[in-house]
Amino acid sequence: MQGILKKKRRSPEDREAEAYKEKGNSFYAQKDYNEAYNYYTKAIDSSSRNASYYGNRAATLMMLGKFREALEDAQQAVRFDDSFVKGHQREGKCHLTLGNAMAATRCFQKVLELEPNNEQTRQELKNAAAVLEYERIGEADFEKRDFRKVVFCMDRALDLAPACHRFKILKAECLALLGRYPDAQSVASDILRMDSTNADALYVRGLCLYYEDCIEKAVQFFVQALKMFPDHQKARLACRNAKALKAKKEEGNQMFKEGNYEMAYRLYSEALSIDPNNIKTNAKLYCNRGTVNAKLKKLDEAIEDCSNAIKLDETYIKAYLRRAQCYTDTEQYEEAVRDYEKVYQTENTKEHKQFLKNAQLELKKSKRKDYYKILGVDKSASEDEIKKAYRKRALMHHPDRHSAATTEVQKEEEKKFKEVGEAFTILSDPKKKARYDSGQDLEEDEMNMGDFDANNIFKAFFSSPGGFSFEASGPGNFFFQFG
Repeated sequence: MQGILKKKRRSPEDREAEAYKEKGNSFYAQKDYNEAYNYYTKAIDSSSRNASYYGNRAATLMMLGKFREALEDAQQAVRFDDSFVKGHQREGKCHLTLGNAMAATRCFQKVLELEPNNEQTRQELKNAAAVLEYERIGEADFEKRDFRKVVFCMDRALDLAPACHRFKILKAECLALLGRYPDAQSVASDILRMDSTNADALYVRGLCLYYEDCIEKAVQFFVQALKMFPDHQKARLACRNAKALKAKKEEGNQMFKEGNYEMAYRLYSEALSIDPNNIKTNAKLYCNRGTVNAKLKKLDEAIEDCSNAIKLDETYIKAYLRRAQCYTDTEQYEEAVRDYEKVYQTENTKEHKQFLKNAQLELKKSKRKDYYKILGVDKSASEDEIKKAYRKRALMHHPDRHSAATTEVQKEEEKKFKEVGEAFTILSDPKKKARYDSGQDLEEDEMNMGDFDANNIFKAFFSSPGGFSFEASGPGNFFFQFG
């Protein structure tokens, strides 16, 4: 009877609010959360101090994925009624979903004080503890630069706290540092769609552009992030690095164009020290410095720089081409062929095919006897220089000069004497020399050396008019008679 009298004493506003709540409950049961939200709001407008109305609207907002607004309603509900179990549960769930596991823990502990046997809340308490642990491990691994493990931890944490922007940003930053720029961009863009002023997301967008060597665009995002949050230290550092890197690289390029290779080398080296994480830009800097080293005739250093560029970016065609040329210049033809094969497989062009063909030809030539080396002359040696070189080497290795030597030495010198004769036969004949230089097989056709006699070449050379003759007076004794 007393309850009935109390019910009758309700104000028209309270009755109206209760009716709105009932309609809200009906729409909630039908999963029409937008309409449910509207009626719960009407109930609150009619009776603004009812904990259950705020609790119900919090539940609706949670179903709509609006956890920040839901958190405010849940907190208001428990302000009005500190014994409202569902209010504390919803507040805890909102905190957890938003990534505030410490606050969630306090809410769930409050529920267990009110209902010690609430198994659902016990599980939520374990989930909050798990999120705290993933967060702890992730932060420690970030300091260790173990970015893959950080991504793993953030993925596990986001399974339990799917609306946490902080975890998403940390994951996105690590994806960028791992070179997974599209994935990082996707995460940052999702956040910016919900909050266009999020400084962390703007920073990550800029970071991706920075690491993709789009430095000017990157700086724009860093500046925008700093406008939103002037104390954003990471954005400030990245902005400073981006500007410094751009300036040093451009200065180095200018010095290279002007032919000041020593200064270009110094500037590229300084640029490389700015940010070791910027893989794509550093790959270009290494390749540029490799080109400078090649100009300075420091071919081993040039090869090392190009190799460093390729380590950073295995798809960097320009670095392979530069290294292949350096390998060719240092007569490392097998390595040159491997690089040109890689280039041709990646970019099947006529130019790259010709590069590969030329390298294969040089490799073939390198496996034959090097007649220039045997005579000790350069490949550009004149006819007179070739003759002088033959005269010197033929006399040096003539068997009669070594007749008193051991059998092994005699055999070695006889072999060298024959090679000198072969070299002279080829390099003194313009047609044969041209075929040799072009890499044709010198052991075929009319150039067959099978019947070659080095003594006949020697006699013919030294008995020519104006020359001088060689005569042996006995084993180990000889003299030269000039005409």
